[in-house]
Amino acid sequence: MKTSGNTILLTGGGSGIGRALAQRWHDAGNKVVVAGRRTDTLQETAAGRDGIAVERLDVDDVDGLAANVAAILARHPDINVLVNNAGIMRFERLDSKRDLADAESTIATNLLGPIRLTNALIDHLTGKPDAAIVNVTSGLAFVPLMSTPTYGATKAAIHSYTVALRESLRGRVEVIELAPPGVQTDLTPGQSTRPGYQPLNDFADEVMALFATDPTPAEILVRNVQPLRHAERDGTHDQVLAGLTEHSRTALAQLP
Repeated sequence: MKTSGNTILLTGGGSGIGRALAQRWHDAGNKVVVAGRRTDTLQETAAGRDGIAVERLDVDDVDGLAANVAAILARHPDINVLVNNAGIMRFERLDSKRDLADAESTIATNLLGPIRLTNALIDHLTGKPDAAIVNVTSGLAFVPLMSTPTYGATKAAIHSYTVALRESLRGRVEVIELAPPGVQTDLTPGQSTRPGYQPLNDFADEVMALFATDPTPAEILVRNVQPLRHAERDGTHDQVLAGLTEHSRTALAQLP
């Protein structure tokens, strides 16, 4: 993937990883279009940066998505990179019957959202030079966290989808997976200061350095996520899972 000169459409750019990467890609000489449901937070990302544009986009609006994407492309016809970053993470208990609203919302946003948006843009991207798709997954795609089971399941599904997409588009569109570890953001309550999670700025700096590698790796894996990504290969899956499960029990104990 080119490090500069792109026009990047990035979802979930109003906070956390999305905001940090949008601003760094802008600093590196790219135009960035941040898209999402809340334009107020997107405006905060774009503040003082003429090269960051804001677009309202709701990937759950199945009926209106095609028209919305067409309007965005009319305003930004040079988009050549799609970054599927928007996501939600909800704590869930699996040991008794429950309301599935959180699980269903997580599937809609984290799994169906990237699939729908990729589908809406694929014909445009295959006609662009230096085109790329970046799907943001998670280390929890490879070792699940008991307290966020649907989140991990959606990220595992997007990992598999990304592998298939890469093969389908080989030679036409570069397909990259970015799998973060636990990062200090506001994804879940208290996460922005949670000990053991990677500081956001450190994570974003490491990610940008990896994107600058030539050739760009198919998987962008910072050091902190590699124990999860390679747990099966290294024979450490059970040990890593046990550590995450203990973390989950603490988190679930704090739920009402």
